[in-house]
Amino acid sequence: TPTFRQLARGWQSKEVVIANAIIAILTIGGQQLFSFFTFSCPCHVGQNLTYGLAFLGVPALILLVVGYALNNQTWRLVTGTSSPFQDETTPNRLLQCKLICFVLCSITGRALVAPVTWLAVTLINGSYYVCAMSEYVSVHYYGAHPNVTDSERQRILAEFPCSQLVPPELTRARDEVILLLRYQSQVAGWLLIAVVVITVFLSYCLASCFSPLSFLHFRYWSSYVHNEQELFDEATDQHSRLYAMQHVRKFFGFVPGSENVKEIRIPSLREWQAISGLAFLKRVDEEHYDYRSKPPLTPCRKAGTHPAPHHA
Repeated sequence: TPTFRQLARGWQSKEVVIANAIIAILTIGGQQLFSFFTFSCPCHVGQNLTYGLAFLGVPALILLVVGYALNNQTWRLVTGTSSPFQDETTPNRLLQCKLICFVLCSITGRALVAPVTWLAVTLINGSYYVCAMSEYVSVHYYGAHPNVTDSERQRILAEFPCSQLVPPELTRARDEVILLLRYQSQVAGWLLIAVVVITVFLSYCLASCFSPLSFLHFRYWSSYVHNEQELFDEATDQHSRLYAMQHVRKFFGFVPGSENVKEIRIPSLREWQAISGLAFLKRVDEEHYDYRSKPPLTPCRKAGTHPAPHHA
């Protein structure tokens, strides 16, 4: 099926690996610039957690949505799903469900590259985590002024990410808290990377184990699908261009590049207004659509001719 053909090209191709590496590198660079120019911890009770988690999670969510939107397989999956001809082309509902799940896993795997990279880099950096969790550190890490109230202690801990707000006698306590939070953040980042790497490796292993094709057969099939898609794209461009030239010739009487143009056609005002609006697909019959963005042509005069004078 076309779905499996699309997946076959994407699973073991070098282009996918290179594309994922480029996405990861761009995400790392963007995170560093984003942190340098925009991140500034408020160092206030009740705001640190919201601010830190927003910088940690919202960009990752945006990158995930963008990853879904930029993947052609997403639109291949959702486009035309409500078409009345969909049931006729997929008689086996169970197979269709399996295909959808398989494609969703592939799409999600590609879409997760950027957000996982963002989360891993930000956790290893530690700044967002330190800002978010500073006020929730256990009290035994607070070495000075043990007799202060809990609210006052939480306020002081919330100011620890901002060194200029910490009094000199609390510098050592601040350093201990910052080191503890960076330790927790970096461990979480490396654990995330380990889990992702192991999951990807096991996924490829399971997919290879359950594949009906041998290794060389799968390489041949991937090469065939790649070449078929390139030829299909070229044929689609050429076919649509030739089809559009037919309608442009009917509208103007010639097409760009024509030699020995003897006469041209002058479209009517109604036709100009029709093609200036939004284009809609018009169904011709049960199997075909009319792709023209204008109504059928009406007879009109050619250039060089003039209407006869009207006499009262």
